Amino acid sequence: MKIGKMRLRLQATITVMICLVVTLVLLIVFIMFGIKVSEQAEEALESKAITIARTLSRTPVVIDGLLGNGDSGGIQDYASEISTINNVEFIVVMDMQGIRRSHPDPALIGKHFMGGDETDALHGKETLSVAEGSLGYSVRAFSPIFGSEGKVIGAVAVGISLGSVQSAVKQNQWIIYWGILVGGLMGITGAVLLARKIKRMIFGMEPGEIAKLLEERNAMLQSTKEGILAVDKESRITLVNAEARRLMGSVGMNQDPVNRQIEQFWPLLRMDRVLGNGKALQDMEVEQSGITLLVNVVPVKVNGIIEGAIATFRDKTEISLLMERLSGISLYAEALRAQTHEFMNKLHVIMGLTNMRSYDRLEEYLTDTVLNIQTEADAVVKLVKDPIMVGFLLGKLSRIREAGVRLVILEDGVLPESANHEVSRELVTIVGNLLDNALEAVDGVSDKMIQIGFRHAESQLTLKVGDNGTGISKECEDRMYEQGYSTKGKDRGIGLYLVGRSLAKLGGTIRWESRAGEGTEFTVQLPYIAKSDK
Repeated sequence: MKIGKMRLRLQATITVMICLVVTLVLLIVFIMFGIKVSEQAEEALESKAITIARTLSRTPVVIDGLLGNGDSGGIQDYASEISTINNVEFIVVMDMQGIRRSHPDPALIGKHFMGGDETDALHGKETLSVAEGSLGYSVRAFSPIFGSEGKVIGAVAVGISLGSVQSAVKQNQWIIYWGILVGGLMGITGAVLLARKIKRMIFGMEPGEIAKLLEERNAMLQSTKEGILAVDKESRITLVNAEARRLMGSVGMNQDPVNRQIEQFWPLLRMDRVLGNGKALQDMEVEQSGITLLVNVVPVKVNGIIEGAIATFRDKTEISLLMERLSGISLYAEALRAQTHEFMNKLHVIMGLTNMRSYDRLEEYLTDTVLNIQTEADAVVKLVKDPIMVGFLLGKLSRIREAGVRLVILEDGVLPESANHEVSRELVTIVGNLLDNALEAVDGVSDKMIQIGFRHAESQLTLKVGDNGTGISKECEDRMYEQGYSTKGKDRGIGLYLVGRSLAKLGGTIRWESRAGEGTEFTVQLPYIAKSDK
């Protein structure tokens, strides 16, 4: 709320608004009750005046005095006494000519009644009026006086000054004033307490901050690469982001899910179970229309009470692709690291020989090094025509030499360049992990050796990777392709799992032969379209 250049905070705004509403309501109540109280006070005084006038008109003292059957001075005494007892302004008894027979001022007795509003009473009607007389403005009640034969013989006028009426109204209005004061204090107190309660419920945030947070939340939900679906505690779907709609469309669920029951719309997510027991479901695989989604469902709790649940999901294929790319990058990085380390060692040798001025020995060392590197490079380039695989194997050779292992490239055939770059990337993953496993298998063997060979024929590629290590134990045979399973400790068991995934993606197969103490040989076969027939 903004007043001039000053902007009120939410708590102050709520307090001010509620106080204004309470003030407006109390003002309306004051006006309505004031009018009602005034009317009731006037009606009460008028009723009192007409009752006194009616009573006096039937009193024998007054009737006999007007008929001349009694003491006419008794009318004045009796009227004065009744006026004093009932606390009225005046009581006037008049005859048919309007001549006063009684009056608070004795000097006016015998004179004509003033105001002109006594005519109806002298004709036999009770009336009420406001008129100005000898005592000022007053509310007057008139009642006719009837003789024994039922004939009007005069009238009684009972008057209450308007000042007395207003004084009575003001006395009754004090009740309204007190009521408004108490109501106002209660309203202000309630407004302050309500404003504080609302402030606590919205975590002390201002409306602008809430609006900004909501916009940020919507932008974040719509831009995330994970599908997000939320339900309330009644299992009604309340939120679906753009990625969730895309994934649901890919599995054939094109209906608008908002406000639908999750059990009827997508029971495979099992969000009703999470709402029931409050336990999260992690990394749950959901198969829908041939697509596997990886789903996580967590409960939403407010003050320890479950108010809903949120499911996040992604296409498992995308996650698998990301894992494979990371695996390939790690293999490249490891190969480069090994190659860098090897060349640093060679540079140290060169520097040492240079400092000792052993130029003949330096020339001999450089000749042998270049010859070995050239021989390895020639062997790789001769049998492998795919540039990606060539670069990878040359880097891998450095790590293998560093580990003291001899790598033999079998000349059974040639690996041509693939027409599909995706196949090349997957092949790097397969070869890299098989070589890593072979390198670990020969650890502890005296004459360490690894063999690798390629053969391409009729759009089929056969890859062989063998070692002279310890072999594969019986207990590992059934679980060797299982993710996370390894006999080498924790955080292992990913290599053969990735090999199996890549082969499943390419439509290939793998088999192996192992003899205890003699080594293991893996044979991979997969479809492979060469880029060129040469």
